[in-house]
Amino acid sequence: MPFQVSRAAFALALMTAPALATDAFVSNEKGNTISVIDVESLLLKKTIAVGQRPRGMAVSPDQKTLYVALGDDDKIATIDTGSLTVTGDFDAGRDPERIELSPDGKTLYATNEDSNFLTFFNLETRERLGGARLGVEPEGLAVSPDGKVVVATTETTSMAHFVDADRRKILANVLVDARPRMAAFTPDGKEVWVTAEIGGTVCIIDAETRKIVDRVKFEVPGLRAENVQPVGVNISRDGKLAFVSLGPANRVAVVDVKTRQPIKYLLVGQRVWHAAFTPDGKYLLAANGLSNDVSVIDVAALKVVKSIQVGESPWELAIPGQAKP
Repeated sequence: MPFQVSRAAFALALMTAPALATDAFVSNEKGNTISVIDVESLLLKKTIAVGQRPRGMAVSPDQKTLYVALGDDDKIATIDTGSLTVTGDFDAGRDPERIELSPDGKTLYATNEDSNFLTFFNLETRERLGGARLGVEPEGLAVSPDGKVVVATTETTSMAHFVDADRRKILANVLVDARPRMAAFTPDGKEVWVTAEIGGTVCIIDAETRKIVDRVKFEVPGLRAENVQPVGVNISRDGKLAFVSLGPANRVAVVDVKTRQPIKYLLVGQRVWHAAFTPDGKYLLAANGLSNDVSVIDVAALKVVKSIQVGESPWELAIPGQAKP
């Protein structure tokens, strides 16, 4: 008699089967590699060789493809997140730095630092759709929760540019504090938080009026103000906390979103750049560019619990299914 399994037993087996492991990807700017960290064990799993100067990354909505901006190759590489192999690349224009995807995964946005341009790509055909002329040295990118607006920051011009995602037209140019590096929407889409590296602040912009409504300032005990340089910013899914990477201050500031006040400074590795939440929001992983490691922050405890050695000059992290606003 052939072996048979009841529907109930089969369903129970599915429920009790172990979940697929999630990986965190770290772009190593000078190492020209991607470090892969197993999120469950928090151990280095693999190192993938890519092209020259990998920085910005984005994951497809189906979590199967990782896109990596290769600044010195003028390309965007693709990596299969299952096999952890490079599957190809396509032309990205001059010096792509950061990339983001539209919520539906059909469009990729890239800031081209050398050409002062925000480029739109059709991901199905990998063709350029055009874009928007920006200020000098574009870097940071953020897409509104509804996908209608893209915000790009320009370091030398000190602006946050609001771009219509459908028409690829500038809606507003907002002057912010010196050398803006990163932008992030709050979960409700009502505010945009923009870090200013030289200004030492985070400018908070009303997404509707496109006016600065507040600033977050930082005072790290024992450090000079010029050493506190905000770069990355990550806002928790519930919108209550913002984690701001303070560069050479070697700290991640924890900010109460409602009061705009820093409530804690977490000591991490040297020259912290960008960070990403794990899918369950339990941890925030932060890339430290000079100490070549990733700090693991327990979000509930607001405590650094581990350091993971990776490649040379880690810059950004991308995690499939990561907790985003």
